[in-house]
Amino acid sequence: MSTLLIVGGDHLGNIERNLMEMGFVDVIHITGRKVQMVKKDIPERINSILVLTDFVNHNLSKSIKQKAKELALPVFYANRSWSSIQKVLRKNLELDYSMRMIG
Repeated sequence: MSTLLIVGGDHLGNIERNLMEMGFVDVIHITGRKVQMVKKDIPERINSILVLTDFVNHNLSKSIKQKAKELALPVFYANRSWSSIQKVLRKNLELDYSMRMIG
């Protein structure tokens, strides 16, 4: 499927494994707590971004959103619970699949 950048959360636990089972090839995680993370660029191989809203610095979230917009990358927002992440990704992945079938 693709490479996902996760922003926020100190530890992912089983989330990374669950994302791999959903079809993501690679998952890259940055915690989002340190102020200097705002200055980092998005890695080139990223296809989409997931921001864990309950564990991220507000300025980093804003910076990631702007950088993703410049790179035309989709950004998804969810809480750090698997049910929230799964719901957001499934909804958006189904929409993406439907759009490909129409176009």
